Amino acid sequence: MERIEEKLKILADAAKYDVSCSSSGSKRKNTGGIGDASSSGICHTYTEDGRCVSLLKILLTNHCIYDCAFCVSRRSNDVKRAAFTIDEVVELTMNFYRRNYIEGLFLSSGIFKNADFTMERLLRIVKKLRIEEKYNGYIHLKTIPGASEELIKEAGLYVDRMSINLEMPTEAGLKMVAPDKDHESVKKPLAFVNEQMKGYRSESKIIKRVPVFVPAGQSTQIVIGATPETDFEIMNVAKTFYKNYQLKRVYYSGYVPVNTNNNLLPQVGSAPPLIRENRLYQTDWLLRFYGFELDEILNEEHTNLDLDIDPKLSWALRNPHLFPVDINRADYKMIIRIPGIGRQSALKIIQARKFGKLHEYQLRKMGIAYNRAKHFMVCADSPFILGMPGVSTIRNSILQNGNSKYKSKILEAQLALF
Repeated sequence: MERIEEKLKILADAAKYDVSCSSSGSKRKNTGGIGDASSSGICHTYTEDGRCVSLLKILLTNHCIYDCAFCVSRRSNDVKRAAFTIDEVVELTMNFYRRNYIEGLFLSSGIFKNADFTMERLLRIVKKLRIEEKYNGYIHLKTIPGASEELIKEAGLYVDRMSINLEMPTEAGLKMVAPDKDHESVKKPLAFVNEQMKGYRSESKIIKRVPVFVPAGQSTQIVIGATPETDFEIMNVAKTFYKNYQLKRVYYSGYVPVNTNNNLLPQVGSAPPLIRENRLYQTDWLLRFYGFELDEILNEEHTNLDLDIDPKLSWALRNPHLFPVDINRADYKMIIRIPGIGRQSALKIIQARKFGKLHEYQLRKMGIAYNRAKHFMVCADSPFILGMPGVSTIRNSILQNGNSKYKSKILEAQLALF
C-alpha cells in the first residue's frame, strides 16, 4: 500500500503540467463528511452547464523515451521514476470512486518502449474499467502520438474525451525544444478520431443502435512562452485546429520553468505567464462565442495582446467610431461587443427592452460591469454627448478602477502553483 501511495504521489505530481484537464486548485479537505478534494491526483474540471466534476488525474508512467526540453518527465531529467500496473490504475479509480472522492478519470502517460506499447496499456485500463468493473463514470484519455489507428479507434469506444497535445504552437518552435517530435504525429490522430466521430454520427441516423465514440469530443494543449511565437501566431494555430478537427477546447498552458540547463528556454522568473495565458483564453472565447474574427483582435499590426486590458476592451478602444452604442436600439451582435457586457446580460437587455426603454438604474441591476460599459453605450437617460471621450481617458479610468484587483488575483494564482 505504501508503494502505491508513493507511485500516486509521483505520477499525480507529474500530471499537473497537463492543463487540458482543468483544475480548480481546491485545498478543501475531508473533515468528517464524504469526499476529499485534496487527495493526491484529484483535480476539477467543469461541464458545459457549469457543474464541477472531480477527476483522478494521473500518468500511467513518467518514464519517457523522448527528451523534450520543456517537460519534467524528459528522459534526461533526474527525477524519481514510477509506473502503475494496469490493475493498480483500475483499483485506484474504483476505490476513489466508491469513496466519492472522484467522478471520473484523466489518464495520460509518458512513452515507454514505443507508442503502441504505451497506448495498448492505456486501452487495457479503460476497457477493464468499462467491461469488468462496469464503470460508467467520465474518462478522459490522452492519445499517444504515433499509436496505431486500430488502438486509437478501439480506445475511443470506451472513453468520453480524447486529447493529444500540440505542445509548441509552431513546428519550428517544437523542433527547437523537442527535435524528435513533429506536428504531423498530432494532426494525424486528431483527423482520424474526427473522421470516426463523423462516421458514427452518420450511422446513428440510419441504424438504431450505434456504439458511442468519444462523445465529449477532442481537445489539445499549447504551451505558451517556452518559444518565441506571437499571440497572433498562437491564435492562428488554434483557429485552424478548431476548424479542421472540430475540437471542443484548445488549452493554453503558460510555460512552467522545469529546465534550467537549456539555453533555448526562458530562464527569467519562476512562475508561468498567467496574465498572457488568461488573455489568450479571453480571445479564444471572443472568437468562439462572441462573433469576432481573429483579424479584428490580432493582426500584422497588433501581433500581441495587451496584458493590461482584456482583448474586447482593446478592440473597442481601437474602434471608437463604432461607439457609443444605443442600448435600446442595437442588435444582440453589437451589444455583446460592448466591454463589460456578456452574452447572458445581452439577452437580458434584449428581453427587458420589449417592455420599455432601459435606464441606467435598470442596467446596473442586470449584472453588467457598468463602470466599464458606461463608456461605450447610451441608455434612455444618458446625457447627450457627441462621440466618445478620448481613448486614453477611458483606458486610464478603467485601469484605475479595476485592473489592480485583477492583477493581484493573477499573482495569487501564480504563488499558489509553487
